[in-house]
Formats: sequence, structure tokens, C-alpha cells
Amino acid sequence: MRLISLAAGVLPDSSPEMVVEAGAAAGFPAVGLRIDGQAWDAGRVAALSQRIEELGLIVLDAEVLWIRPGETETLLLELVDIALALKALNLLVVSSDPDPHATADKFAAICNRAAPGGLPVSLEFGYFSAVHRLADAAAIVTKAGRPNGHVLIDALHLSRSRGAPEDIASFPPALFHYAQICDAGPDAPQRSDFAAIREEALDGRMMPGQGVLPLEQFLRHLPAGLPLSVELRSRALRDAYPDPVERARHLRERTEAWLAAYDSA
Repeated sequence: MRLISLAAGVLPDSSPEMVVEAGAAAGFPAVGLRIDGQAWDAGRVAALSQRIEELGLIVLDAEVLWIRPGETETLLLELVDIALALKALNLLVVSSDPDPHATADKFAAICNRAAPGGLPVSLEFGYFSAVHRLADAAAIVTKAGRPNGHVLIDALHLSRSRGAPEDIASFPPALFHYAQICDAGPDAPQRSDFAAIREEALDGRMMPGQGVLPLEQFLRHLPAGLPLSVELRSRALRDAYPDPVERARHLRERTEAWLAAYDSA
């Protein structure tokens, strides 16, 4: 069975502890945890790790490490250690550095920090960042040249960057360690309209099967059985289900139903 995970962005106002509790109560086998913007100390990390183990949860990914212009921040590398301590299976990285060579060097430094713990690191692309397309992200990861370096594909960002599911076949399957899935409507923001791109990404996503994204083809071109983070950031979903557990449960049920229909087709 394909592993699906409750993305941290589904519960944007919830702490990692709340995401863990809501995900488990809603029946998700895995969750994603936002580790940036949090105050971490050894006691908090230990308590959260213990609770994750008690609930039998998997931490599919920890996010998000932003590569910025300038020197690699010490805090960025320290967040790698938090992801390792929480036993995350993946670490998500995004770049706002317009220099692809500098981005590759900084990505390599993050991979180096993560490598002793066996932590895969994935670079996400999209017009919300400085790495716009799948090919751009693949080039940076290739230049970084680290065995634990990967590319994260978000179905929304692939579509909005004018990519297609068939593009995935141009790259080795090992480049992808997990993916993000959601649906979206037919009206794509202009690529130059950063505010509209950001608004759709944070508030305008839709349930799989509700929109027009070619999700069936997306799944067919991904490596078989690749874990999926259900990245459904949606104001409509938050308004309809203000309770975190009910929101997560509704999301799981609808996603599982869509995947079951896809698998039986």
C-alpha cells in the first residue's frame, strides 16, 4: 500500500505536537512536521520523538529549510540535526538564492550534514521560489553531486511551471524520494504574479479529483509506490473543518477514496 502523509501545511496554525496528535487521531500513518520557525531544545525534541513513537507514526518529512543569498546560515544546518533527531525520512529544502551555483553549494552542505544520519534531502521547485522548474532543480541537485540529494515534485508546482507528468520520465527514478499531491482549478496564476502564485499555493489547493490537474498521469510517471505527502493547503478546507482532527480525517478519507479509484482503474 502506498504511504500517504498529512502535510504540515494542512494545519498551518498548529504546532508540530498538534500535527502529530491530529494526524494520529485522523488515521494517517505518517505526518510532515514544520521545524523552521520553532524554538527547539533537547527536552522538546525528546518529548516529541517519544510521542511519535508511542503513536506509531512515521515522520515522512521535515520542512522547510530555506536557502537564502549569502553564506549558509548556521541555523539552517542546526535544523538538519532536528530533522535527524525526529527520525524524519526526508528533509525538504527550498531556495530563494537566484544564483544556481551558490544554491548547489549550499544544498551540498545541507546534504553533507544530513548524510551521516542517512537522511535524504529534497529540493523543491516552483515559481514561488528561485528554482522554477523540474529541470532547474535536477540540474542543481546533479551539480551538488550528493548521493542523498533528491528533487521534490509537487503536482501543483509542476503544472504551474508549465511542466507535464511526462517530464518526469526524463530523469532517473532515484532522483525522487517522495512527492506532494493535491489538485487545483483551471485558472493558473501568471508566472510573474508572485502574490497570486503564493495565494494559490497556501490557500487555493483542492482535493484530488476535484480540479483539473492530470493527477492520474502524475502518479503513473512517478516511481511505483513513491510515498505521497498530501499537501492540501486550502482556506476552504480550513473554513469547512476548523477542528484539526476533523480536517485531517476528511482529507485522509477523500484522498484514500481517490487513490483507491485510481488503483482499481
